[in-house]
Amino acid sequence: MKLLSLNLGRPKTVAYTDHPEGVTGIDKQPVAGPVRVSAPGPKGIGASGVAGDTVCDTRHHGGNDQAVYAYAREDLDTWEKLLGRPVPSGAFGENLTTEVVDVSGALIGERWRIGPELLLEVSSSRIPCRTFQGHLDEKGWVRRFTAEAVPGAYLRVVEPGEIRQGDAIEVVHRPDHEVTVAFEFRAVTLERPLLPRVLAAGDALHPDTLRKARGYVEKYGTGS
Repeated sequence: MKLLSLNLGRPKTVAYTDHPEGVTGIDKQPVAGPVRVSAPGPKGIGASGVAGDTVCDTRHHGGNDQAVYAYAREDLDTWEKLLGRPVPSGAFGENLTTEVVDVSGALIGERWRIGPELLLEVSSSRIPCRTFQGHLDEKGWVRRFTAEAVPGAYLRVVEPGEIRQGDAIEVVHRPDHEVTVAFEFRAVTLERPLLPRVLAAGDALHPDTLRKARGYVEKYGTGS
């Protein structure tokens, strides 16, 4: 398992974003590194945890619980076949393009050591937005991405450090529950009756997901 590509985005003015100034950092390009990764601060204030990377819409992206976004190269390869066109590393706006890592199958709260210093913890799935659809220029993309339920993972920084392309990725902790990134994604999108089961991941959940799951249980019960 390794970091196949380390990707950074620069501000770019586009017509397809809801950002009030019309800018986005979703178009990420590979760099060799080294690049420092650290906790960026709370959502709404902090942006990307990856030095040199841009998060423009801090209302919905970035912050400590979405400090880094990872997507598996194998899943990008599948999308290449489905879309019938190349999907280069970084094309989904991911900071980390991994190799031989089941990113969407990772457990919420799972921890990854990347290189000798950096320790990350899986926090949530990626919810597709209008900017993502516009960036790929695929009609109906939000609906299609949601239906496939291979969202990639956001991670928070537990121990900061420098990383570079080619660094080894080691899973150093896997929690004892069923809540994978893909499971959490399905629960918060098309299969909301799954939300009570998401609570098994506890405080490792993104605060927004935790709030949704608790709200669902208060209104509908556990369904068990």
